Amino acid sequence: MEISEIIKLLPYQKPFLFVDDIETISDEGVTGHYTFKKEESFYEGHFKNNPITPGVILTECMAQIGLVCLGIYMLKDEINENQNPQIALTSYQMDFYLPVLPGEKVTVVSEKKVFRFNKLKCEVKMLNIKGDLVARGQISGMLKALKIHRN
Repeated sequence: MEISEIIKLLPYQKPFLFVDDIETISDEGVTGHYTFKKEESFYEGHFKNNPITPGVILTECMAQIGLVCLGIYMLKDEINENQNPQIALTSYQMDFYLPVLPGEKVTVVSEKKVFRFNKLKCEVKMLNIKGDLVARGQISGMLKALKIHRN
């Protein structure tokens, strides 16, 4: 499966798409990137005169790249024109170390820990452009190729 196909299959669109590109992907993990645009709506009011990216948005970015993109790749043999990937977040635990400012590019690195009975569990980390650790943790989700009903 091509990287462009994986991104097209993501169940998100702007302004809630936090994946710009995927650098590498395999059965063992994924590395991808996102640049937080200065005009993102969540910066207004978080925090007054000192905007930083909310932790929940950083977690979402790590989940989209580290769990959902990898999950779509893992389901590649089941996905076709009549099957779409469905992925639900089941749990996460995250630690944050550095802020991400408007305009910053981040790299998400995810390593598959478990993929069994359609449950994917990954160790994820987010790095800033300097390679400094921004956040890390574990994310789990359930994966399924869902049949598309056409009329």
